[in-house]
Amino acid sequence: MTDIESRIDTSRPHTARIWNYWTGGKDNYPVDREAGDRIRELHPGIGEYAKADRLFLGRAVRYLAGQEGVRQFLDIGTGLPSADNTHEVAQRVAPDARVVYVDNDPLVLAHARALLVGTPEGATDYLDADLRDVDTILAAAAKTLDLSKPVALMLLGVVIFVEDDEESYGVVRRLMDALAPGSHLVLSHTVTHPDMPDVDAAVAFWNEHGTPKLTQRTPEAVARYFDGLELLEPGVVSCSAWRAERPAPDVAMYAGVGRK
Repeated sequence: MTDIESRIDTSRPHTARIWNYWTGGKDNYPVDREAGDRIRELHPGIGEYAKADRLFLGRAVRYLAGQEGVRQFLDIGTGLPSADNTHEVAQRVAPDARVVYVDNDPLVLAHARALLVGTPEGATDYLDADLRDVDTILAAAAKTLDLSKPVALMLLGVVIFVEDDEESYGVVRRLMDALAPGSHLVLSHTVTHPDMPDVDAAVAFWNEHGTPKLTQRTPEAVARYFDGLELLEPGVVSCSAWRAERPAPDVAMYAGVGRK
């Protein structure tokens, strides 16, 4: 058994694997499917969040690569490989795009090779690091990315795992401070909202049974991550509504894109 394999715990449900289950993937275990089904009983629409967040990623990356001319992406909290990963979307628009993925989940690491296949003109790399390891991430990312030029920092559904508010805001601020003017922050976050009480029940179930535990924040608290940045239209909204091609129901995963 490799070191990575020894770190995979199949006795408890795991966020990345449940997310994978909800999006139709095969990289999950019975314990994940059981928990995913239970959460879906508590909040029937929650499986749509994963799909909506993935579609938001695609729209944001296409916009940044196409309209903003961004050629570098730092994707932290990558998750398990799925359809239309960041490098696939970006390199479809700009074959010379360079992408660095960061995650500390052992199952994601075990599938890293699937993420490392990009275009010959561009580059992809993968780092085993925690979101909080800002200095480690920046130093390693600089081997593939030119941090003196604009970078899109992708933080989709990952700051929810930093419970302390000031620590989570501080990590995002430190990362953005290290990036060049013209860089962008792309962030999504599970929210608590009075119109969606069943979401709170689903999150409570998850935090009792699953790993890692997650923190909900209000839409206003999510907007704080973009303080000091130029928030692009339509602002911080349900990720299903961010520059969507057609109307879609709101989900309790809010997202935005801001320019430095």
